[in-house]
Amino acid sequence: MLRSVNQMIGYRLNATDDELGKCRDLLFDDRWWTIRHLLADTGTWMSGKQVLISPMMILKPDWESRKIFLKVPKKTVENCPVSSADEPVSREYEKKMALYYGYPGYWAGESLWGPAASPAALEQIASQVAEKKAKTKPEETEDPEESNHLRSFDEVKGYRIHAADGSIGHVDDFIVDDETWALRHVVVDTGNWLPGRRVLLSLDWAKDVDWDEQSLTMDLTKDEIKNSPEFDPEKPVNKEYETRLYDFYGRPVEHNINKRIQQQIANPFI
Repeated sequence: MLRSVNQMIGYRLNATDDELGKCRDLLFDDRWWTIRHLLADTGTWMSGKQVLISPMMILKPDWESRKIFLKVPKKTVENCPVSSADEPVSREYEKKMALYYGYPGYWAGESLWGPAASPAALEQIASQVAEKKAKTKPEETEDPEESNHLRSFDEVKGYRIHAADGSIGHVDDFIVDDETWALRHVVVDTGNWLPGRRVLLSLDWAKDVDWDEQSLTMDLTKDEIKNSPEFDPEKPVNKEYETRLYDFYGRPVEHNINKRIQQQIANPFI
């Protein structure tokens, strides 16, 4: 299913034995456009510490009650490696967290989650590898580079969106696949250009991202976007919705996220 990132802000995070706090932000990988961590607001419980929740730690989300249930007890989270709340999340810190919680790193491989397409698939692969080679540890996973390319949703929300021939608005939301945790679409607030309207655009159509200028350029014209269907956040974004969206723009429906990933590897956004 596809979910709104905006709506995930404020979800309750529940350990196996107690509530941890709320989701206050999400960190995504800007090469793979995939959420790697939920940032928890723990109130006064772990004040001053940065508490990261990997999708690898999630047992199941309950979308109706706005709760996310984890596989670990509260004490385990309390004793996790310490990181200051205002300290950038480094790859070294990610490796420490992976080793502490016992989940594999997502960064080695050519698919969305290293050698796998989803956190669940990565966990299954890791279990099979562990059975064959008990000495394998998360920190031994090959890492082609030390930079982790993490971006905060809170930071990116508000970035300017450009069509091929001019500005059309700013980032209002992202739509994420709740199985792979890949960002699939961007919700654009068209601002003064089309007052009161929001439109949904596939990230498959993103042509360029300039992180310094805080802008995203789409491979579409203003006229194409101007006549597009208005996005209604109250309606679910499902396969039928996606099919109608792609049909409107005359683009083939692409549900294979790995194709976009391979294109980014060959010609990554700068």
